[in-house]
Amino acid sequence: MFARLFAPAIEVSAHCDLPCGVYDPAQARIEAESIKALIAKVADNDDPDFRTRAVMIKEQRSEEVKKHLWILWTDYFKPPHFEKYPHLHTLINEATKLAGAGGTKGTLDAEVADQLLAKIDEIAEIFWATKQG
Repeated sequence: MFARLFAPAIEVSAHCDLPCGVYDPAQARIEAESIKALIAKVADNDDPDFRTRAVMIKEQRSEEVKKHLWILWTDYFKPPHFEKYPHLHTLINEATKLAGAGGTKGTLDAEVADQLLAKIDEIAEIFWATKQG
């Protein structure tokens, strides 16, 4: 027991406290695809109960998109990424706003969902470029 207490410290480092591979913009994209599908379903259905349920789920999925993007922004991307991609802060801000009350959370406009998907794709390109080195 004393040997372990007085053993030399081993230095380790990691970019996070979870195994690599946890972060992936695909999670945000899946939620955004769901939003787009829900918008189409609402447009094709006159049942008020169905529409209410679909809108509630769409709003929940919009919150999930924001969470996934914020996790990438705050936990995955590091200062060197922001230096190399100076528009990354703005890009993530625009994407989260597109998922917010002024975006897919607050509208049934399929074009807004398409804009959100396009922003997520831009973030994904940067994400995968950072994984290459």
